[in-house]
Amino acid sequence: MQLADKHIIHMDQDAFFVSVEIKKDNRLAGKAVIIGGLSDRGVVSSCSYEARKFGVHSAMPMRMARQLCPHAIFVKGSMDDYSNYSHQITELLQERVPVLEKASIDEHYIDMTGMDRFFGCMKFAQELRKSIHDQIGLPISFGLSINKTVSKIVTNECKPNGEMEISKPEVQPFLNPLSIKKIPGLGDSTFIKLSEMGVRKIHTLTQIPPDLMFKILGQNGLSLWQKANGIDLSPVVPYREQKSIGKQTTFDSDSMDVAGIKVMLTDMVTKLAFELRQQHKLTACVTVTIRYANFETVTQQAKIPYTSLDSLLIAKAKELFDKVYQKRMLLRLVGVKLSHLVGGYEQISLYGPSEKMYNLYQRMDKIRNLYGTDAVRLATVFPDK
Repeated sequence: MQLADKHIIHMDQDAFFVSVEIKKDNRLAGKAVIIGGLSDRGVVSSCSYEARKFGVHSAMPMRMARQLCPHAIFVKGSMDDYSNYSHQITELLQERVPVLEKASIDEHYIDMTGMDRFFGCMKFAQELRKSIHDQIGLPISFGLSINKTVSKIVTNECKPNGEMEISKPEVQPFLNPLSIKKIPGLGDSTFIKLSEMGVRKIHTLTQIPPDLMFKILGQNGLSLWQKANGIDLSPVVPYREQKSIGKQTTFDSDSMDVAGIKVMLTDMVTKLAFELRQQHKLTACVTVTIRYANFETVTQQAKIPYTSLDSLLIAKAKELFDKVYQKRMLLRLVGVKLSHLVGGYEQISLYGPSEKMYNLYQRMDKIRNLYGTDAVRLATVFPDK
């Protein structure tokens, strides 16, 4: 199939967390709203477009946000609410589209390739957007174009609350005048390096020979050159709600040692949380499984706010274990599974764990990357001497 035959929709919620807060309290509409940790040590998780005009952006220290926009309304936020609305949007889309990829908590890719013979893809995307607005009550923008990269850029250019289609002949005229900052995956250090070379517009980047880009920035340079030229062959990966990671342990001998079993559970969850962070993923569902000595198997699961933090997942796993282990019989197996996975990064300011604790997780992960997953472990997973 030729590249020109692709029809990819990128849908992205407009300031998602803020939009949810406005739905809960419409007095926030049109105001400068900043969501995140309310202490000076917190960080901004999201902000309204009115706040962005003052230079506020996600991941900014809250202290700086207060200085830039002191009149803003500061909200702690609720990941339970954001996760719930994210699930609603995903379920609505899954019911109506042929191929759906959930890229993060607030954005989706839809592959409509081949469906244009039945109905116009732009008209279909408009109907989807209207359904989300009417049924869920949240604003959303979308871009429709020939691949994921161009569609994402199109969406970003028509936000907030916009829609746009860029056909194959229009791709390069659309991309050329834009700043290279608009290219997904182009970080600050790469932007500085290219700017120092005089490359600030996408058109200029397209004029650099690809072998030179490879020489300057390696494989990433070649990838950026392709994106600048409207080339992206990456497929829309179907989203499966049941996608999961898990671990289980069968005991050497059947046991009723609840304290010891919870230590095993803690160790398994810690390793799974590390795996999540390595894959830049978050989970929204924890399942605990036990098997009694008579081989009866019982499970208990719970949906949670999207997270990859050990402390939250361990606490939920232990809570589920207490609920599922009711017969006080000997056990032969315990397992834990994390599912409803999406790509994304921790919004630490919304959860409660301190910035200091999150920094500790990052340091532990670095040690594991260097010396293996067992190089650093929680004290609670070691048996008493």
